[in-house]
Amino acid sequence: MSTVIDLSHVAEAAPGRSIGQKPPDDVLLDVRGLKTYFHVLDGTVPAVDGVDFQIKRGETLGLVGESGCGKSVTSLTIMRLIDIPPGEIAAGEIWFDGVDILSLSPSEMRDIRGSEMSMIFQEPMTSLNPVFTVGYQIAEAVKAHRNVSKNSARDRAIEMLAAVGIPSPERRFKQYPHELSGGMRQRVMIAMALSCDPKLIIADEPTTALDVTIQAQILELMKSIQERTGTALLLITHDLAVVAETVERIAVMYAGRIVEAGTAEEVLLDPKHPYTQGLIASIPSTVPRGQRLNVIKGTVPNPFRMPTGCRFEPRCPHAFGPCKDFDPPLRLTGPNRESACWLQYPPGELPVKETDAPPATPVPVERVGH
Repeated sequence: MSTVIDLSHVAEAAPGRSIGQKPPDDVLLDVRGLKTYFHVLDGTVPAVDGVDFQIKRGETLGLVGESGCGKSVTSLTIMRLIDIPPGEIAAGEIWFDGVDILSLSPSEMRDIRGSEMSMIFQEPMTSLNPVFTVGYQIAEAVKAHRNVSKNSARDRAIEMLAAVGIPSPERRFKQYPHELSGGMRQRVMIAMALSCDPKLIIADEPTTALDVTIQAQILELMKSIQERTGTALLLITHDLAVVAETVERIAVMYAGRIVEAGTAEEVLLDPKHPYTQGLIASIPSTVPRGQRLNVIKGTVPNPFRMPTGCRFEPRCPHAFGPCKDFDPPLRLTGPNRESACWLQYPPGELPVKETDAPPATPVPVERVGH
């Protein structure tokens, strides 16, 4: 039998993040305790299970993690694009520009989606309609959210095609998606996302289907536009090299939860969570020449049978006492730095089971690159 333990003394909440409390004015997006579940024949999948993060106005946040960790479901939930059923937003709040958008009606959300917040999807060919020209589709997005004439919408579409670096925008306006290269189609998606001057852009793996040269061009384009317009950016990717060059802050996701967050420099150079350390150690550029590439042993947990304690515990080389039985909360470990790992707690603050011996001293963590 386990002791019921109050962890409030060790799980320090960030200021202004109480449930129901409006975030400060400088915070554009505030996701609190978000849970998105999918009810299927085999049971319930907790795809997003208690996610917390903030994005300030004009800020760039990278949400990283391996495939299946819940990154894309998080973005679709923010956009209110989850199919209900089988999906369900089971708990939490999503504050956008001072409004909890989970309380909005579908029609109110449609007014915000595409106008105040826009999304760039992973594969443009599944997002662009093949039977309409790309210019028509951008112009329709403008007309849907702005009270403008057909000619004004057309001029805006051409302007945006030029803004994202597409040559001969008047000619490209009349072309269909299949007539453009992959890089051009992704530029069209960026132009469409920016056409109504949104306050937030969510980019879900925007460079995955592109070759390395085009990837660099698209990332540089997004970065320059974001800096020029002041639009906030949520960049979702599994590629740490991408976020290292693009974002100001990083949130690392594993098995439906955020396990570490901080500035890009802090997270990449001094990772606190063993999962983040494993990801960084798996980057080829961090491995000395002649040595084998590091791998994170084991597999992600079965979503129908999540571990009782820390979800990374079965794969963690530093797991000890409380890791198997108690799920560590995401806590502040420094100014704007968060981690969900019992290794960050002093021994006197670690939870224990009644039948357990006194907790063992945590194994020192080797820092990658130190």
